[in-house]
Amino acid sequence: MNGFIEFLCSGWWQIIVTAVVGYLLGSINFAIIITRIVDKDKDIRSMGSGNAGFTNVLRSVGKGPAIFTIVFDFLKAVIAVVIGGFLFSAIASQNPVQSGEFACYGKYLAGLCCIAGHMFPVYFGFKGGKGVVTTAALMAVAEWRVFLVIIALFLIIFAISKIISLGSVICAVCYPIATFCFTFFVDYLPNVNTATAHSLLYVIVSTLFTLLIGLCVIIKHRSNIQRLLNGTEKKITAKK
Repeated sequence: MNGFIEFLCSGWWQIIVTAVVGYLLGSINFAIIITRIVDKDKDIRSMGSGNAGFTNVLRSVGKGPAIFTIVFDFLKAVIAVVIGGFLFSAIASQNPVQSGEFACYGKYLAGLCCIAGHMFPVYFGFKGGKGVVTTAALMAVAEWRVFLVIIALFLIIFAISKIISLGSVICAVCYPIATFCFTFFVDYLPNVNTATAHSLLYVIVSTLFTLLIGLCVIIKHRSNIQRLLNGTEKKITAKK
């Protein structure tokens, strides 16, 4: 705890740079950019559902643009998260365990800010997407075990329902739960008396980060949730 507090006081520039870089990278919304490349007169936010994300590009523009959208949105988040981890890891490099924990704090902060940028992009009038792909990228880099569980859950739900938003919302709910289960029951509890154990503070901080991210994704899906409750949410289809 003392090391964490000291970092908040002395590592202010890492925090600011990580947050700003994450947000600015997240604001590069490839759904908007790729749709404009395909047709200069079109804005994905005035097409289909109005969301600047992969699913709407798939439905309104086509499979090719949708593939480029998901790949580049994923990569921008990976870059942001890697930068955040690098900036934070140098703070406690003399302690391998603490260094790893601080690196993850940087990853989560960068990921959260990248997701915020994707949802509210400064370059495009603060109207962006819902952050599902960028959240998945954060999971993949920050905690691969959680990523595998969540992506498997998403694929099962999608295979059954063919509704992307249903899988996204359920996975957003499960994200902090899976993070807590791995960090507490696998990383902390069995190793609490060993030098390799993650700290309880890390369990709490990582769970809070993922809880906040999950809530952001759920809030951005509120119109989808209403349609799911009404039974009017569309199944996935692609523009021919």
